[in-house]
Amino acid sequence: MTADTTPGAGSDARSDGAGGSASASDAILSRMMALHPKIIDLTLDRMWRLLAALGHPERNLPPVIHVAGTNGKGSTLAMIRAGLEAQGKTVHVYTSPHLARFHERIRLAGELIPEETLTAVLDECYAANDGAQITYFEITTCAAILAFSRHAADYTLLEVGLGGRLDATNVVETPALTILTPISLDHQQYLGDTLGQIAGEKAGILKRGVPVVVGPQDDAAMEVIEARAERLGAPLLARGQQWHAARDRDRLIYQDETGLLDLPPPVLPGPHQIDNAGAALAALRHLGADEHACEAAVTRAEWPARMQRLRGGRLVGLVPGAELWLDGGHNPAAGEALAETLAAMDDRPLHLVCGMLNTKDVGGYLRPLARVARSLTAVTIPDQDATLDAADTAAAARAAGIEATVAPDVDTALCDIAATHPGARILICGSLYLAGHILRING
Repeated sequence: MTADTTPGAGSDARSDGAGGSASASDAILSRMMALHPKIIDLTLDRMWRLLAALGHPERNLPPVIHVAGTNGKGSTLAMIRAGLEAQGKTVHVYTSPHLARFHERIRLAGELIPEETLTAVLDECYAANDGAQITYFEITTCAAILAFSRHAADYTLLEVGLGGRLDATNVVETPALTILTPISLDHQQYLGDTLGQIAGEKAGILKRGVPVVVGPQDDAAMEVIEARAERLGAPLLARGQQWHAARDRDRLIYQDETGLLDLPPPVLPGPHQIDNAGAALAALRHLGADEHACEAAVTRAEWPARMQRLRGGRLVGLVPGAELWLDGGHNPAAGEALAETLAAMDDRPLHLVCGMLNTKDVGGYLRPLARVARSLTAVTIPDQDATLDAADTAAAARAAGIEATVAPDVDTALCDIAATHPGARILICGSLYLAGHILRING
């Protein structure tokens, strides 16, 4: 997944799922927000200091699979997890941001971290940090690593938060495998203005002698990746070279030097999931997974807010007879992938409800969607300081060629669309933060 880079997809002061009241971990997380004046400050110095104070838990993790890229990280990771678990393996998972509650970021042996365990590791990290400056993402990443080091598992899946070279997850000296999903322009203010510069930051997770699975890349990115892999002696497992994946009618055909797999298509919707599945399958085959595990990877993976059909809940009740979908993609490449996914569906009229952050390339995201959307209703994302005003989102949509209006909230937007376009396909989109808000209020 490409993270919107503020701490979480919504407020952290929320229920722990055990009765609706704020949890002990919420209070600690709120204190952690005050430990650094910036949300993002890319360096590993603070990570090394705190990890040393904790006794270097990063040296005691189950074999690590480290995933970086602009788009597709989360989907690829979800498929790898599904495949490994189908083989009876236990898997720790670290992802960001969360959608509804912080606990989603940390899975211990496949299960969401319990509140008691989360509170304990957060408390320990807060005490060990001793009031020093450290970002929210850095200290919570240390907490995840600490939890993983103390619980048995067969593998640890780490998703990069931002970039790679200086990302807080890039502290494992020798992972079992690294993966680079498609790289495109995003977060230029932190990673560089060109695709080559961004690829250099993402490829910073490569390690000497450690194989790297590479998804489809533009030439400028691939050139940088290949040069770094050669310099580090990191064996390359690249799409179009060492492995191939394509859809043939209603099948996914995957081939590498081990042989050919004829599998069902990915359960995660969208043409782009073929390449994500290919990267996941390349990783699983390298790890020795059998065909049963590979099939489970594409048929059992779950990844919320990525073209997720909402089939029940309060919001669905507002639009009887309509299809309601949710997606958290937010950059131009995600907009293009989303447009391709929607174009491949039946021709039911599509209407968008969109809210975005003011740090994103709004026009670049919306232009591909102009090919498939009849209208866009813009909303402001609740409780997000970096939200783009709904009027500005609507203006960007009109500039992209989409008829656009503004609504004060999602409920109003949905009711207006349902009243004027009964039976429509409605997609709520534009940000993981909006997606998290939707999942919470839908129930």
